[in-house]
Amino acid sequence: MTDIIEMFIWTLGFFATGVFLFWEGIKLLKQKRLIENIPTSKIRSLAMGLVEIYGEVVPAYKEILKSPFSNKDCVYYSYTIEEYRSSGKSSHWVTVENGHNEQPFYLKDDTGGVLIDSKGAKVNVSRDFEFNTGFGKKTPDLVLNFLKSKGMSHKTLFGFGKTMRYKEHFIAPKDKLYIMGTASDNPFVEDGTAKNNVEDIIIQKGKNEKMYYISDKQENALLKEIKWKMLGFIFGGALLSVVCLSIILKYFDLL
Repeated sequence: MTDIIEMFIWTLGFFATGVFLFWEGIKLLKQKRLIENIPTSKIRSLAMGLVEIYGEVVPAYKEILKSPFSNKDCVYYSYTIEEYRSSGKSSHWVTVENGHNEQPFYLKDDTGGVLIDSKGAKVNVSRDFEFNTGFGKKTPDLVLNFLKSKGMSHKTLFGFGKTMRYKEHFIAPKDKLYIMGTASDNPFVEDGTAKNNVEDIIIQKGKNEKMYYISDKQENALLKEIKWKMLGFIFGGALLSVVCLSIILKYFDLL
C-alpha cells in the first residue's frame, strides 16, 4: 500500500505539471494572437497605448554598461551561473547566481527614434557567451573577477575546481530589436518642449498591460518560435494531465 500511495503522490505532481504546461500554452496562444493583430508601427507615427516597433539600438548615454563575462558594451545584460551537483544517484545543474542590469536606450528606424525603458520587459535575446569548465580549461579572468565581486568561488573547500557553467545574454548598440510595449508620456521631457511628437514618448511596461516583450528576432521568426512552444505546451501538458488523471482514477479503484 505504501508503494501505491507514493506513486499516487508522484502522479498528482505530474498531473499538476501537465495542467501548468497547458495553461502556459494558452497564454502563449494569446500572446501569439496579440502580436499578429497589432501592426508594426513606424516610430514617427507612434500613438499612445500598446504598440509594436522594430529598429536599431542606440545608447542613450555616453557611458553604457559592460557585460559581466565578456566585457562588451551593452544597454542590457543578464547572466546565469550554474553548478553541476550530484545527490545520490542523480546529478543536475543548479542555478547558484543570476541577475540582470539595464539602462534606457533609443530604438531607431528610418523615421526617427524613441526612448525605451526595458524595466519589466520579458527579454528574449540570443545567448552571447557561454563557458563550461572542464579538464584543461582555464576559467576566463573576467569570470573569476565577477565571482570575486560576488564573494563566490569556483573551487571546493579542498581546492578542486567545481563543474560550473556561465551564461550571458546582452543587448548591444546597433542590435536590431522587435519590441511590443506601451507608448506613454516621456517623464524626462517637459510638456510643450518636444521638437516633435515622438520625443515626448517612451516605450515601457504599461500599468494596465501585461505584454512587454523585447526580442532580437524579427516578427515572423518570433511567431514561429512561439507557435512551436505553444503547441508543445498545450498538447504535451494535455497528454500528461490525461495520462496522470487516468492513473489517479485507477488508484481510487485500488483503495
